Amino acid sequence: MRWQTTSRDDLIKELERQQEQIRELERERTRLERERDRLRREREWLRRKIDHLEDELDAARRAGFRQAAPFSKGVPTATPRRPGRRAGAAYGRVARRPVPTRVDETYDVPLPPCCPHCGSDALTATDTTSQYQEDLPVVQPIVRAFAITIGRCRGCGRRVQGRHPLQTSDAVGAAAVHLGPQAVSLVATLHTQYGLPFGKVADLLRTRFGLSVTPGGLAHVLHRTAGRAQPTYAALQTTVRAGPIVTADETGWKVGGSLQWLWGWVTPDTTVYAIQPGRGFEEAAAVLGADFDGCLVRDGWAPYRQFTHAVHQTCLAHLLRRCRLLERDHGDTRFAPQIATLLQQGLTIRDRWRAGQISDHGVATARGQVTHRLNRVLDTPGLPPRIDRFARHLSQEFPALFMFLVDPAIDATNWRAEHALRPAVVTRKVCGGNRTWRGAQTQQILASVLRTATQREVDVPTLFTVLLRTPHTIDAFSAHQQ
Repeated sequence: MRWQTTSRDDLIKELERQQEQIRELERERTRLERERDRLRREREWLRRKIDHLEDELDAARRAGFRQAAPFSKGVPTATPRRPGRRAGAAYGRVARRPVPTRVDETYDVPLPPCCPHCGSDALTATDTTSQYQEDLPVVQPIVRAFAITIGRCRGCGRRVQGRHPLQTSDAVGAAAVHLGPQAVSLVATLHTQYGLPFGKVADLLRTRFGLSVTPGGLAHVLHRTAGRAQPTYAALQTTVRAGPIVTADETGWKVGGSLQWLWGWVTPDTTVYAIQPGRGFEEAAAVLGADFDGCLVRDGWAPYRQFTHAVHQTCLAHLLRRCRLLERDHGDTRFAPQIATLLQQGLTIRDRWRAGQISDHGVATARGQVTHRLNRVLDTPGLPPRIDRFARHLSQEFPALFMFLVDPAIDATNWRAEHALRPAVVTRKVCGGNRTWRGAQTQQILASVLRTATQREVDVPTLFTVLLRTPHTIDAFSAHQQ
């Protein structure tokens, strides 16, 4: 037999080899058991995730059949926080309505003839106090009639008619009755800025102001006003293109029932809206210009990166929100919390810089340190697919993450554009958009004028008076300043 002819040393070597194989198999078994446990945990997590997503899908489907679904805030909290400010030292400044500086009517209020509690007539005056009431007057429309002299030029033979400074149009005959600039500004504010439908605006004008106008007539009024405001809109576009810092955002918008896109371009004193058929670079460049070389504050939408001449700042609020979602869904990895911590450190540096607690050199040093640590985190290998996509996105946005630490005037988020689009989102929930492209053009022009007037603290009725009473089309903001 073989064992009888094999030396003792060979048997020892064979035994050691088999023992090593046994140890290797034990290690492999241990590894496989750990992998089995990991897969079990992942399976349970996926099962819970599927159940959660199915519940959310069912809730979303049920909400779609409810009329108030677009405005629903979900299930009420069992123990909600008490509304209003908190009592104590942190309450803040106690505010109340100021006493009016002008009093139009004064009334003396004597004591009642008898005590309302016991009926006694033995009343003695001890003090006098004041109460004020601010009310709206009963409004009656002003009807102006213009007796227009019509003549003919003996030089060229053409028809000539006069124009009073209070007139807003030269139309006569069937179109001889017009709304004045005060009424037009109210219609534009209610419909375009506040999203009130034409039918309700017409009803309000009839019941509260005594003006009888059909909803279709109001639509024609705003179309005509938008035509007069076209040079003003073009001037606003020029202002935005020349702005050193512009914030951009876009949202869906329907025109004739088809999905289009409402773009918003915002500076501290100017807003331009544009309803475009797409969401790409061509539509963005149609307003801002492909050679824009200022600072563009925007979210992570890829077409914005095609503005190669611009300095970019991506919105940190979007990135932090994405970090929170990834941390909730992938709690077993530290990537998202590390990214969120570094982004928050950048915001903290900005706040200290603005408060004067850190110098410009200190900001530059801190920015370099945060950037270096962020770069090291992005080099983490073996990330799950969803987190890996986020890491690749951050790598693309890397140069635009901390530009707000280079120039203090640059915002860290695109909140200006988000705020500018918020009224349009509310209007979209009410009416869904515009029926025609002419209505869309009117919407973008008047909305831009009204929003810019609010930013520049310009009185809207006065602005519309200048816009409509000038015989020729003008830039209303420039004329108002003059």
